[in-house]
Amino acid sequence: MHPMWRAVGRGRRWWPPPPAGRPAAAAVAAAAVAAAASPATAVPPVVPLAAAAAAATRAVSSVGAGALFPPSPRRRHHPPQRRQAAGGATPSPLGGGRRGLCASPSPRDSAAAGGDPPREQLEYDVVIVGGGPAGLAAAIRLRQLATAAGGTPDLSVCVLEKGDEVGAHILSGNVLEPRALDELLPTWREDGAPTGVPATEDRFVYLTRNRAVPLPTPPQMHNEGNYVLSLSALTRWLGGVAEEAGVDIFPGFPAAELLLTDGSSVGPLSAAAARGRPRGGGVGVRGVVTADVGVAKDGSRKGTYAAGTEILGRLTLLAEGARGSLSEAAMAAFDLRADADPQTYALGIKEVWRLAPDAPHVPGRVWHSVGYPLDADTYGGSFLYHMDDRRVALGFVVGLDYPDASLSPYGEFQKWKAHPAVRPLLEGGEVLQYGARVLNEGGLQSVPRLAFPGGALVGCGAGFLNVPKIKGTHTAMKSGMLAAEAAYASLTADGAGAPATSPDADAAAAAPLCMDAYDDSLRASWVWDELRAVRNIRPGFHRGLLPGIANAALETYVTRGRSPWTLRQRRPDHAATRPVAPAGAAAGAPPPPPRKRYPKPDGKVTFDILTSVALSGTNHDHDSPAHLRLLDDTVPARVNWPTYGGPEGLYCPAKVYEYVDVSADAAEPGAAAAAAVSAATAGAAEGAAVNDHTAAPTKELIINAQNCLHCKACDVKDVTQNIKWTVPERGGPKYTMT
Repeated sequence: MHPMWRAVGRGRRWWPPPPAGRPAAAAVAAAAVAAAASPATAVPPVVPLAAAAAAATRAVSSVGAGALFPPSPRRRHHPPQRRQAAGGATPSPLGGGRRGLCASPSPRDSAAAGGDPPREQLEYDVVIVGGGPAGLAAAIRLRQLATAAGGTPDLSVCVLEKGDEVGAHILSGNVLEPRALDELLPTWREDGAPTGVPATEDRFVYLTRNRAVPLPTPPQMHNEGNYVLSLSALTRWLGGVAEEAGVDIFPGFPAAELLLTDGSSVGPLSAAAARGRPRGGGVGVRGVVTADVGVAKDGSRKGTYAAGTEILGRLTLLAEGARGSLSEAAMAAFDLRADADPQTYALGIKEVWRLAPDAPHVPGRVWHSVGYPLDADTYGGSFLYHMDDRRVALGFVVGLDYPDASLSPYGEFQKWKAHPAVRPLLEGGEVLQYGARVLNEGGLQSVPRLAFPGGALVGCGAGFLNVPKIKGTHTAMKSGMLAAEAAYASLTADGAGAPATSPDADAAAAAPLCMDAYDDSLRASWVWDELRAVRNIRPGFHRGLLPGIANAALETYVTRGRSPWTLRQRRPDHAATRPVAPAGAAAGAPPPPPRKRYPKPDGKVTFDILTSVALSGTNHDHDSPAHLRLLDDTVPARVNWPTYGGPEGLYCPAKVYEYVDVSADAAEPGAAAAAAVSAATAGAAEGAAVNDHTAAPTKELIINAQNCLHCKACDVKDVTQNIKWTVPERGGPKYTMT
């Protein structure tokens, strides 16, 4: 049995009611639900939302629904059904007054799997992939619309979140602009949301090697009315709001592939083959399939194996965040980027510190810098936000269109922390958490077509970050709300077919529903106005720091975003990387030593990568296939190492990728792994270059997938686009205050 069935069955649908005479269960369930909905503290506890709902449902089954949840006139409930592979329909009890759903085996799967049992199926009206701010905003807005309509039709909504808990994979600066949240939940401040502290002052400086030169703060970076907070904590709170509204949330269940109405599927590995493939005849998305579980590292099936569950939806919203794997697959399959510039990304690396008692802590202070340690060809800068409880959120952002293959974003971050303007603040303090994530920086020019047959792209997966503001949560949430409104209109339109929870669900219209109205509404919204006004600022930095600053001043103070021209994003980030090997170098010759060198960390303010990764809480099953896949195993040693110096070991902020020495005649299968262990034990990465380019007759790339922070930098920056990020069975970071 797939773990989803245990989660759904026990917590929500088909687990038999417990025997009578267990009144204590009600108290346990009430406490669990209260904990899930309680406001987050400075270091909020991670509450398993599904477990809380499960405890509540078991308690309701034993003491009666009215004991915990009074009858609600706003929702209409349908009896659930679970259809077995053989034997007809089997009705089951519905605990806790939840809406029903249908579950059935997939008719296409048994033949494809060579006689394996068919995949189980769940059916919803709307399936949302990604439990971040955009996905949760969409889910909440859908339930608000259904409630406002008197509960008819009672649309069923589910959210699939790959993190073990809602918010566990959320990382952002974060100074929140509350515009979208005010529209979605006007009383969020009074309702117990973790508001952090109001922003009180803004500082913007240019760093030289030893000085910090104050600059005027651009108007886009003024933060009056904004909040310095943990986006991870706010997302957990939004998850509780969504569940209270009637949304089913499944944390720990990553969506691996899109299911299409022609019976095929598409995912990260098949997206390239799907690019440009004709999609005539009304082919669209009909849902997703979750990752298989219980697969060993060698590909064999363990005793815990279970095939992924097909989650079918009349509409599927992809809200995975920047460089989402299914979002990229949908863009390729439906050619959504045909009229858009290539997306450009940056890698943000973040730490949360608790400062020493005598450190100058000013809650609400917002500090940004440009300049040192980056060179003039590299876009980026720093942030330092004073939170509550003597905490500061600090980090460094590097545009991934940098040309120098020897640059390490992590190394640049450590150099920045050692700057005389930063180091005194951190000395004597303690690092509480570490993480990294890519962010979209392409702006309006790089936004793809949003709607595809049967669904749409939502949030940062499409790319709504306002780069000069250094903010994207408000625009991502607004996109989710607009997508929800378009989805609701499509689902309730005449001829849209029966709801998934109705007995006539199988007779619903076969043609995928259309969400083109979402594209139109977003382009008519304040999100588009905001992006249009700043569209030329980020592309202006392609010519360097000083030309970029001059162009930003022109766009901000002279044309005010109304320039009659639009600067373009000409190439993807990986294409900007320059080879390090000289032209005409002999094939197989080792590359020259890297140009950039990084100081040895001191263990007080600067740290080696593995020490930092330990503070992310990241974890993956060692006995499972690596979710970082190489399309061609020979490319790293044949191209990436000799031509580019092995940049994988430099741009990754978690030491996932290592090139190790393997003698040419080494035939033992474990030779490369043993060499990797030896290199890690020796601590070869820090104190010089991350990769040693001065020796080794043969190099082999080792992938330490268990370290992965799910930042997606490799998927973006790999020079040959040979690395494909796919969802693991489960795992990843466990952020609580980022």
